[in-house]
Amino acid sequence: MQLKQVFAAVVIMAVVCTQGCKKDSTDVSSVATLGDQSVERIGTIDLGLAGNFVILSKTGITDVYPSVITGDIGSSPITGAAIHVSCKEESGTIYSVDAAGPLPCSVDNATRLTTAVKDMQTAYTDAAGRLHPKFLNLGAGNIGGQTLRPGLYKWTSAVVIPTDITIQGAADAIWIFQVAGTLSVSSAVKITLKGGALAKNIFWQTSGKVTLGTTSHFEGIILGKTGINMKTGASINGRMLAQTAVTLQKNTVTNP
Repeated sequence: MQLKQVFAAVVIMAVVCTQGCKKDSTDVSSVATLGDQSVERIGTIDLGLAGNFVILSKTGITDVYPSVITGDIGSSPITGAAIHVSCKEESGTIYSVDAAGPLPCSVDNATRLTTAVKDMQTAYTDAAGRLHPKFLNLGAGNIGGQTLRPGLYKWTSAVVIPTDITIQGAADAIWIFQVAGTLSVSSAVKITLKGGALAKNIFWQTSGKVTLGTTSHFEGIILGKTGINMKTGASINGRMLAQTAVTLQKNTVTNP
């Protein structure tokens, strides 16, 4: 009888572990507590060489003068003539695939750009492929007024930010936002970081175009499948990594 009881206990433990012990290497690695809420700890997104750029695109960077850009920018495989940023607007390096980039400051380095664009696409695929979101279709796509805790978020449609939001968490916390549609930030809307949260740990993976409204302020790294459009006077503390074009209109872009 005792042997049967021991065997039954072992079987029960095995079933419980099968249901609850397995971890997905691309998903949650641990759980922490923030206030009265459970906070998921997820792995970061490796940007590779793309992480050295504040603006990186495949089909060009348009600009309405003057913008203020802190950090390197570049575009590939399109010719450097599609980079319309002037040297006086850029405090980092402007990389071009050829000698047609902005003169006299642009640097011709097609190899570096090819690698960076490949890494950008790999990062996008990584972010889009993360499984088991903690938050699914939060606010039905309208996240105005929300305080966003660390973790993986997923929306199966467009996301709009019509009023200010807060991203709150520790300095080592990670946020990944998967957006199946467009991402639109209304004019004058601000994203604020609290609790030590860092823009370099916030990833917005967006299938549709991204629009940052007039005088709005954005935080985080945008991994865009299509274009990223900054309206007049908008600012970003982060990176804009677009698989088509980036459009600037008297904007401030700051390396996170």
